[in-house]
Amino acid sequence: MKKSTFALSLFALGLVVPGARADLTSDMQEGKPAFRAMSQLAFGPEGVLFIADTKTAAITAIATGDTKVASGDAAIKSEAIDEKIAALLGTKSDQIVIEDLAVNPISKRAYLAVSRGKGPDAAAVLVRVKADGQPELVALDNVRFSRAELPDPAADTAAEPGKKQQNRRLEAITDIAYVDGKVLVAGLSNEEFSSSLRAIPFPFKTVARGTSVEIYHGAHGQFETRAPVRTFVPYKVGKEQQILAAYTCTPLVQFALDDLKPGAKVKGKTIAEFGNRNRPLDIIVYQQGGKDFLLMANSARGVIKVATDQIVGASSITAKVADTQGLKFEKIAWDGINQLDLLDARHALVLRGAAGKPQNLETLALP
Repeated sequence: MKKSTFALSLFALGLVVPGARADLTSDMQEGKPAFRAMSQLAFGPEGVLFIADTKTAAITAIATGDTKVASGDAAIKSEAIDEKIAALLGTKSDQIVIEDLAVNPISKRAYLAVSRGKGPDAAAVLVRVKADGQPELVALDNVRFSRAELPDPAADTAAEPGKKQQNRRLEAITDIAYVDGKVLVAGLSNEEFSSSLRAIPFPFKTVARGTSVEIYHGAHGQFETRAPVRTFVPYKVGKEQQILAAYTCTPLVQFALDDLKPGAKVKGKTIAEFGNRNRPLDIIVYQQGGKDFLLMANSARGVIKVATDQIVGASSITAKVADTQGLKFEKIAWDGINQLDLLDARHALVLRGAAGKPQNLETLALP
C-alpha cells in the first residue's frame, strides 16, 4: 500500500524527473537487507522504495536505482500475473500471495511484494513487472538500504493450542506512505490504546514511540482504540497536512499530521461511514477537471469515488450509524479489485481477480 502526496505532486506540477536531488541515499549502507516478510510497499523520491516487514516490525528503505523517466505509453497489462510469478519462483500460483502493489512514480514500473509459500516459513520476494508484462526478481544481494525498527510494536505471540488467536504482530504495520520527508506508518503498538500512527523522519536516524489514536466508529456506535487503520492517504485539507484513514466497517477518519507526537494520544475526526461488513483495501488521490478525488477499493463494497471538496467543514460523526453517512460517494463499476495504485495522472494500475481465479494486472482510466 503506497499512497503518497509525493506522486500526486509530481503529476500536478508536471515534474516526473529526478530534478534537484535531496541525496536521500547518501547515508545508506551497502549489502543484503534481511526480510522475514514483505507486507506493504510505498515509494518516496529518487526511486527509494520503502518495504514494511510486519514480522520484525521494521521498515527498510531500498535505493532501487530505478530513476529513468518513463517515456511514451506507461500502460501495464499482464494477465495471470500470479501464475507468471509462481513459474518464476518454481512453484504453483496457489503457493504464492501478492501482498502489495506499488508504482514507481518516476519510471512507472510496477513492484510487487510477494510471499512464496504459506504460514510462518513463507519467503519474502520483491518482483518488478517489465514493460512486456513479464515479472522479474529484484535482486537484493548488494543494494543500498537503511532500516528503521519500531520500538513499541504489538507483541509477537503464537496462538495457544486449540484456541483461535490472531498474532497481533502481523498488524504491527498495516499501511505506509511517504510525505514531506516523513514515512508514515499505521498499525498496532504495545500501548493500552494500541491503534497507532507515527511519522518517522527520513533518512532514518531514530524512531520514536507512536501516537495512540482513538476514533468514533459509527457502525459500532462507540469509541475505539484497538482497531488498526487498514489503509490511509496523506492529503492537504486547506493548508494543513492531514491523514485520511480508513478502518474496517468502514469509517473514514481525519488526523492532523502535526498532532502525531511520540507517546501522545489523539482523537480523530470521523467524517464518513461507507458501510459495515467491509474492509478497505487501498486508497489513492487523483485530480480530474481541476478537482481532487479519493478512490477507495473495498473487500465487499466495491470501488468508491469521493470528491475531497466535501472534507472542509465536514461534520463529525458522533452517533451510531445504520449504514452510510457523511461524505457523499459514487460507486465505480470496477469488479474484483484487490490492489490499487496511481499509475499516472489519468490512469490507475490494479490487481484484479476473483478468489481462486488468476490475478491480472490492468491499467484503467481514472473515473
